[in-house]
Amino acid sequence: MDERMRPGPVPESAAIREAVSVNVNKIFDSCRDKDCIEDLRFYPDVKSQPYISAAIGVRAKSAELINATVNVEEVSFNRGYFTVDVRYYYRIRGEAYSFANVANEIVGLSIFDKRVLLFGSEGNAKVFSSGEQSSFTDKSNLPTAVVEAVDPICLNFRLAEVCDIPVGETEISDFPDFISASFPNGLYIGSDGKRVYVTLGQFSIIRLERETQLIIPAYDYSMPEKECVGSDESDPCDLFRRIQFPVDEFFPPNSIERANSYREVYDSGKN
Repeated sequence: MDERMRPGPVPESAAIREAVSVNVNKIFDSCRDKDCIEDLRFYPDVKSQPYISAAIGVRAKSAELINATVNVEEVSFNRGYFTVDVRYYYRIRGEAYSFANVANEIVGLSIFDKRVLLFGSEGNAKVFSSGEQSSFTDKSNLPTAVVEAVDPICLNFRLAEVCDIPVGETEISDFPDFISASFPNGLYIGSDGKRVYVTLGQFSIIRLERETQLIIPAYDYSMPEKECVGSDESDPCDLFRRIQFPVDEFFPPNSIERANSYREVYDSGKN
């Protein structure tokens, strides 16, 4: 029987000791998304561009979410609602193949902009606390947007000739310093030569939170049940003795479990 507490009415049989007032970040609204982002512009670093210009084909190796910027703005025509603008920055690694069938590694940046509309309630209080003394600024009390995302799956990687470049494609020529620092060779932002476009699969959760005071039931003080066990780092055998014997590695299983993670499912489909 699952004895974990869940939100909702508490039965009279529950051993509640007291009602406790706490300050927490309450989630007012949230959403989850499964974005298939097609044909994102790949901005290679300076070292990779010559390989792309001479390539006859490209192949993706990995995609990494390196950062995301989040901005919240109030919706004037709908009280309590806010737009959350997220810009994802990805480091993409791949290979470019030349006529000599030589594969050269290419590295670059891709950017994805996403906007969602969420309810964040209203609040006009100005909060001050000790240890954070600063000059007063007249600023509306916006909710806090939190974005959770995993590294994307690289679904497609294609090479485009100059004549195949989409008309009116948006050019980004200025990148934040923290992004430029992630590419030591510098990013190539010229318009000459072939280009690469990437299609990504992105899973994300976005939510709006506000600090608020709640009264919650307290059952008891939280006392850790696990003892703190140390180890002698100078004795590797002491660490080895704590590792359980890997029985499954020696005996074949009776059945194969289905893949649970999104990467396991995707990787199994490629094989």
